[in-house]
Formats: sequence, structure tokens, C-alpha cells
Amino acid sequence: MKQMSGAKILLECLIKEGADVVFGYPGGAVLPLYDELYRYKNKIRHVLVRHEQGGAHAADGYARVRGKAGVCIGTSGPGATNLVTGIAAAMMDSIPMIVITGNVSSYLLGSDAFQETDITGITQPIVKHSYLVTDPAQLTRVVKEAFYIAQTGRPGPVHIDITKDAQIKKTSFLYPKKVSIPGYRIEPVIATAADVQRAIKLIQEAKRPVIIAGHGVILGRAHEELLELARMTDIPVVNTLLGLGSFPQQNSHWLGMLGMHGTAEANYAVAEADLVLGIGTRFDDRITGDLKEFQKRKFIHFEIDPAEFDKNVKANVILGGDVKRTLDMINAKLQLKTKNFSEWWKKIEGWRSTYQFREIDAEDLKREKSKLSRKPHSDTGRAELSGRTLTTPEVISLISYCTKGMGVVTTGVGQHQMFAAQYYRVNQINGWVTSGGAGAMGYDLPSAIGARLAAPEDVEVWAIVGDGGFQMTIQELGTARQENLDIKIAVINDGYLGMVKQWQDLFYEKRLSEVELVNPDFVKLASAYGIPARRIETWREAVAGVLWAQKTKGPVLLDFCVNPNQHVYPMVASGMALGSQVLDQKTI
Repeated sequence: MKQMSGAKILLECLIKEGADVVFGYPGGAVLPLYDELYRYKNKIRHVLVRHEQGGAHAADGYARVRGKAGVCIGTSGPGATNLVTGIAAAMMDSIPMIVITGNVSSYLLGSDAFQETDITGITQPIVKHSYLVTDPAQLTRVVKEAFYIAQTGRPGPVHIDITKDAQIKKTSFLYPKKVSIPGYRIEPVIATAADVQRAIKLIQEAKRPVIIAGHGVILGRAHEELLELARMTDIPVVNTLLGLGSFPQQNSHWLGMLGMHGTAEANYAVAEADLVLGIGTRFDDRITGDLKEFQKRKFIHFEIDPAEFDKNVKANVILGGDVKRTLDMINAKLQLKTKNFSEWWKKIEGWRSTYQFREIDAEDLKREKSKLSRKPHSDTGRAELSGRTLTTPEVISLISYCTKGMGVVTTGVGQHQMFAAQYYRVNQINGWVTSGGAGAMGYDLPSAIGARLAAPEDVEVWAIVGDGGFQMTIQELGTARQENLDIKIAVINDGYLGMVKQWQDLFYEKRLSEVELVNPDFVKLASAYGIPARRIETWREAVAGVLWAQKTKGPVLLDFCVNPNQHVYPMVASGMALGSQVLDQKTI
């Protein structure tokens, strides 16, 4: 049997697992791997990021859009620790990812050698599993297991740390056909027929039920089963932040996003519900508000991970296991058991008609497009000024309208993220990519890089970035340019750390402590990277800019100068009940 180095074995294993793209940054402890990678350029596309955090976020974005594990690589010491933020973000959001790091040679472990760090110990709390490989003979088993663990059950990142000598030494290559991991079960708890009957009884008894659809629906590819459940039961559906896109947003059953910055009708509906069907959600604090108040109703919890059973909310019925299967089970029994919730819907429609968001005026957009087609505008986008001050909701709804919601949108964290969740209509499967649990600023651009390499060529990819978080990973403009990736970057530029400013405005008597930003000229900065860009200050420039960006191939940047004093509403203050949401500035 042919002998191979550990580095070559690792690459052959990645190919076996279908990993055709990896995101990484070389260094001393992974030089053997990168030397071998030089010979695999026609088999594995390596994307050279500018910072390891960017590599981890890119692998995360790739995984969300492609539906399979993303792969990132870093060297030992600071290279490995730079990956930590991205690993934590993937773990919090249940994203399958393989994190490969190099380490010093095995005989140096524990000696405080140059760039030695116990990265296995550091990452252990934020991964599904960790491996330290000191013998190349272990690699085939380890890689096979790592992909299996990352992609099955509740997904998550798996870390493989490989010593330098294990990359150099040779051994035989034989890739295992099966995985055998004693004690690891994909569905540790499986719902029974009796559990299903108890759940159906609760639905039959309910007068004001609501479905909360979370990220687990997307991860479980249970979109059709969720739609069928809503159709048969006539129960309204709300989404968590990460659940957006799991249910058709043009469907009349959809009430919007729930939680701290959810829609008024979604929050009011859950606040007054007598039964909640939580599907693939962990009931985190951003959707529950006051937990004691939230618990004052009955719950059916569809969940694959026993660690989430009764963790935040004690459920009356738990339907354990794969959500696609458990939804199938309950749908099969519900076919002849529909119920009339007309009185409940009458109340919901009242909220919806009163508080519905004002989105872009389609006729207004058509008029602007017509004017632009008749009147040439300069390459810098300085069209005739309309005198209107741009707002973030206008920018988001414009992008949503122009893409028809069929693009992939990535965001950072903060006000722009919440406005995007409120105003962008997600009609593309796996089209919503954002950092939910960890709330990692700087996630936006690098995740868009990964998303671009995962999405079909004809699907637009937009990175909606805040001017603060953007500067945490802004160097990835270099990656986008070097790879010539067709990404549209929309900078929401208000000159502040917007969400922190909002909290200081509302809860700290407007003491704006260290939130004002002296930003660079983003247009010139993009140009320095060779990326075409425009500054956008008016509505007409916004229309022209978005249409121009859609026609321009390769990376493009639009710097939207927006109102810095606009707050995101509705807002449920931390620890308050959902029904106590603040609807606008006047209701504070």
C-alpha cells in the first residue's frame, strides 16, 4: 500500500468528504500541509483570507448556504486563537464546520515552544468535539469521524489539531467506509406515538396557538413539513432571527420575526397565546423576554438535542428527534383534525393592520427607475438630488425589492442586522446568513465570501454591513478582490455604533460614551483595493446605486449615508415581557 505524508492524507480525506473549498491562512505549523496543498490546486480551492477570524466566518457562511460542513485552516498559536470567535459563532448557531489547526511537533508539546498554544483546551467548550492528532495513522479515522459528528444530529464545529511532525511522517492511506463512535447517537431521544397524541390533544384544546419556527427547521430541511402543519391547523407562524426563511414570508400565516426587535403582531400573538409549538428553537432570552411571563402558557417542543429539553422553558410535551420526521409524524395524525381559529385570527389581523411595517413603494421605485433611464448619471452615482434623507429601512427594503428576496443576504450585528431582519423578505432557501447566538461583529463580509462560493452563480450575494462591525474584518475586501467574488457590499454608514447608541439614548439618559466613529472614506478605501464603489446620500442615488451594483460583476461597494438617530422598533427591553414592547419613540 502506497505511503503518504500526513499532510497528503489529510487532503485526500477532505476530497473524500467533498470539501472542494477551504478557507485558510498559512504559518509555520501548517507549512507541510500548505506545501502539499500546492499540488492540489486543481482539486481543492484554497481561499487566502486576510485574518483567521475571516476564515472561520467564511467557512460558516459557506456551510449555511451549501448545507454541508465548511472547512477553515489556521496555524498554531495566534493563528489558532484568531479562529476562536468564528468557532464560537458557529457553535452557538449549530453550524457544521471543520476547523483544522497545526501545532508544534509532538515532542515539543507542553514545552512552551514558539507559537505553541493549547488550542484543544481553549476550544473545547465551543466545539462538538476536539481531536489532537500526533500520529498520521490516526488521520483517516479522525477526519471521517469529524465530518460525521459535525453534520449529524444537532450540527456544530469540530476541531482537528495536527502536530507538525504528524503532517510530515508517512503512513499508508486507507479511508474507512463507515464510522463507529460508541456513545454517539444522532437522535438520543426519539418521539413516540404517545408523545404525538399528547401534542395533538393540546392543539385540539387550544384557542390561541402560535408556532415559533427556529433555525432547526432550516437545519432539518423541514420547510415543506412546517408549511403543511400551518396549512392543516391554521395556526399562525412566527420566526426566530435564525429561523427567517424557514416559512414563506408572503404566506398569510406568517406574522414576522419574534423577540426583542420582532414585529408587533408576532410579539403580541405570542404574548397572548395559550399554546406555543416551538419547532427547532432553544427559547433563548432574545425571544422569551421575561421568562416567568413567557412560561405562562403550554408548550410543545420539537427538538433534537436533549440538552435543550426543559433548559429555558419547561414543555408540556417534548417531541424529540429530527424535526422533519417529528413534523411528518404529527402531520400524518392531524389530517382530519383541523380546528377553526377564526376568533384568534380576527385579533391577529387587527394587530397586523395597525402595526404593519411600511415597506418600499413599488410605484415610487418605478418612477425613479424611469427617470434614471431618461437622465444619464455620472459614474460616481451623483444623480439629481431629491432632497430626501436616507433611512436604513429604505435601503434594506430597496435591496429586498430589487432582488425579489431571491438573493443571499449576510449581515453583521447591530441595528442594521435588526432592520435587515425586519425589512428584507427572505424568499431564497438558505438565503439569510447572520450571527445569532454569539452576535459576532465583523461576521458580515467574510460570511458573504463563503456564501458566494457556496451559492449558485445566478444568485446575488449581498453583505449588509454596519460601519462599526465592518471595520473589524474590513481587510477581507482584499480576499473578495483577489478571488474576484461577485459580492455586493452595502455599508450602512451612520457614524456610530448604532445599537449601543440606541441603548445609551434610551436607558442611559443619552450619555453617548465612546460610540461615535471617525470613519474612513469607504469609497476611497474600496478603490484602494480595486473595488468599484459609490457614496449614496439620497433616494435617487440609492435606486441608481443598487441597480448599478446588480449589473456590475465582481465585488462592489455602496456606502449608504443614513440617518444616525433612527432607532429600531418595536423593542422589547431586556427582561421585559413581549406584550410590553415599545412600538416607537413616543411610547417610551
